[in-house]
Amino acid sequence: MKKATIEKIKKNLEARKEIIEKELAGFTTKDEHVKDNYRATFPEFGDKEDENAKEIADYTDNLSVEHSLEKTLRDINKALVKIKKGNYGKCKYCKNDIPEKRLLARPASSACVECKEKLMSQ
Repeated sequence: MKKATIEKIKKNLEARKEIIEKELAGFTTKDEHVKDNYRATFPEFGDKEDENAKEIADYTDNLSVEHSLEKTLRDINKALVKIKKGNYGKCKYCKNDIPEKRLLARPASSACVECKEKLMSQ
């Protein structure tokens, strides 16, 4: 893969990482003991029954979003490490090159389409 393409992907990943970290900072606290781990904060709206119900609903929603963003952040960080080490773009299953078109569409991809399809069909 061309060096310019990898640099473009790296900048994209770094920008996405920054956005995700800012998003997480809005409703979580960072767990200092575990890398890329956040804890959704429990909202406090008041003591009334409807306020308590809203707190629980919002907290549940935030947990779901937190887990999704954490997974994406881990994938981004793994891709950035691979770029740094010089082994970015290799499928973790078959070890073949992941097509550039796929990496441009989904820069944190760690598998080629063929291997991903095999895994999904099992």
